[in-house]
Amino acid sequence: MNNNGSDMSIWGHLGELRKRLFRAVIGLLITTMISFAFADKVIDYITLPIGGINQLQSIEVTENMSVFMRVSLLSGFILAFPFILYQLLSFIMPGLTKGERRWVKISIPLAGLLYIIGAAFAFYVMVPAAVPFLISFLWIPTTPRLANYISFVTNLIFWIGLCFEAPLLVFVLAKINIINAKGLAKQWRIAIVVISVMAAVISPTVDPINMGILMVPLIALYLISILFAVIAKRNK
Repeated sequence: MNNNGSDMSIWGHLGELRKRLFRAVIGLLITTMISFAFADKVIDYITLPIGGINQLQSIEVTENMSVFMRVSLLSGFILAFPFILYQLLSFIMPGLTKGERRWVKISIPLAGLLYIIGAAFAFYVMVPAAVPFLISFLWIPTTPRLANYISFVTNLIFWIGLCFEAPLLVFVLAKINIINAKGLAKQWRIAIVVISVMAAVISPTVDPINMGILMVPLIALYLISILFAVIAKRNK
């Protein structure tokens, strides 16, 4: 750790962490408020897989408002994600070497791009596969609730976006000598079990088709993560 980090007490570290978290929250609040301007358009767009917002219904007084806030918060999080990540990584940067800090800084814009790719996969692949199954289950006519539909769509986008960060996270951790490709490869059985559990939790339905659609990219991401760990060591 550099001089600034080594001279800082535990209370100093906690104060620094509090400062970084406060900035991250303020950034999220700002982007969420900005999202108010286009949240209604986002709601219209993410209801297209089910046939448009006219195919949904609200049954509670506060339902429309809660959906608007939920979509605004997710949109704000996506916009603020690079800034939030920077604030969190800035807390550990004083303990890294100059070269390690450079790799961490490079990873921040890439992390934002990967999150968007993961969110796009969730919306354009997972949602279209899940919606027909949910609507046609037992062949009973269904008019879904707006809050229910928006809830599972935003959950998918949020969690799968985070899952797509795995290769980049592994690359950075390998660069700073926390993990290595050999260790990841040896733990592939445990990884498959963890991925199966994650797929069961994240997937909007419990049928094997949708779980399989989610497991395939997660397994691919794990394999890509191992490759990234190898590349990190070779570059090093």
